[in-house]
Amino acid sequence: MSEETRRFMRLIVLFDLPVVSKADRRAYTLFRRFLINDGYDMIQFSVYGRILNGSDTLEKHYKRLIDNLPAAGSIRCLSVTEKQFASMKLLVGMPLFQEKALKINQMLLF
Repeated sequence: MSEETRRFMRLIVLFDLPVVSKADRRAYTLFRRFLINDGYDMIQFSVYGRILNGSDTLEKHYKRLIDNLPAAGSIRCLSVTEKQFASMKLLVGMPLFQEKALKINQMLLF
């Protein structure tokens, strides 16, 4: 697939998990560690995003996300194209290091 036809996407995971009991805190920690180990970057607290190379990869990571869901809480995911993600406006604060604007030819996928 050429660079022009490749469609980079972002999978954004938004979650609100209970941390009342010790078991809840453990489930939260395991889910957060899964996201980090699976290549997600923290955008904000409880909002993580991952860059993907096309819709096939999106389905693969969506299934991996479903396999690692905790029992309680609220978890949502949103898929957007890289162009849509890049058009997001930061209203207050400074962009994180991970959000530095990259051109498509500078992007590395592992």
